[in-house]
Amino acid sequence: MEKEQQGTTEVREQKEKRFPEIVISDKTIQNLIYVVRGQQVMMDSDLAALYQVETKVFNQAVKRNIARFPDAFRFQLTDEEYGALRSQIVTSNGRGGRRYLPYVFTEQGIAMLSAVLNSDLAIQVSIHIMTAFVEMRKFFTNNAVLFERIHEMDWRQQEYEKKTDERFEKVFDYIAEHNEVRQKIFFEGQIYDAFSLLVELVGSAEKSIILIDNYVDVNTLNILAKKKRNVNACIYTIKQTKLTAADVKNFNRQYPELEVKFTKCFHDRFLIIDGCCAYHIGASFKDAGKKCFAISLMEDRGIVKDILQHLL
Repeated sequence: MEKEQQGTTEVREQKEKRFPEIVISDKTIQNLIYVVRGQQVMMDSDLAALYQVETKVFNQAVKRNIARFPDAFRFQLTDEEYGALRSQIVTSNGRGGRRYLPYVFTEQGIAMLSAVLNSDLAIQVSIHIMTAFVEMRKFFTNNAVLFERIHEMDWRQQEYEKKTDERFEKVFDYIAEHNEVRQKIFFEGQIYDAFSLLVELVGSAEKSIILIDNYVDVNTLNILAKKKRNVNACIYTIKQTKLTAADVKNFNRQYPELEVKFTKCFHDRFLIIDGCCAYHIGASFKDAGKKCFAISLMEDRGIVKDILQHLL
């Protein structure tokens, strides 16, 4: 009893310090009600402002009457809960510089405050707060179906976004795996990068590979060895080639079928995939990456036909 009187005296002393008048309305109070752990609650600092006392004094009065406030009536927020709550708060009056996590009060805990903060102001404020809680309950009850539909729509939207993201990932993966090289330049020293691209082009063939290159050797065969097993390859080169018949024979024992033919019609190098897709290559396969050179896709299919006719 003595503790209750002491708490009441301190609250009255705080009132005499002429705290700024606060216009109390249902909307004002409703804006201070939050949902934490599935319950409607109010923060200690907001309640202290409404009761026109300092937050520290407010909580001290509650602690002196702690038996009235079990965990179901009053509990302290966690770091995560306080962070989530602060993101909902537009203003920060009375909340800055706190050294401890705030306490929140449920409707039952707020009902107890009028007995602890024994004053006419406390009674009137408590009545306003109780009314606001009742109106909030009515609002949620009357709109329960609407909230359920909103929740369902939100769930469907999340599922749709998830499926859409999965579709986009598949598309991007396909593009990454099937992206057709249109133009690429390699600078001196990029031997591995050039080798990797040529291997990729060779590996993309499904039926046939035609390589037109006047300077071929076993290094050329190292790249052609990356073709699919059922793909036939043919090299058009000059008779003075460094590639021997033995090299071709050994290659065909493991990677059939390669054929070497001779021509004097070409100066530049070309790679034709499946008889329809042609690349102009600025360096011989065997020298790729040793000096600066470029690879370009030939968009005009008519040119591809012309090249093939000159090979006949």
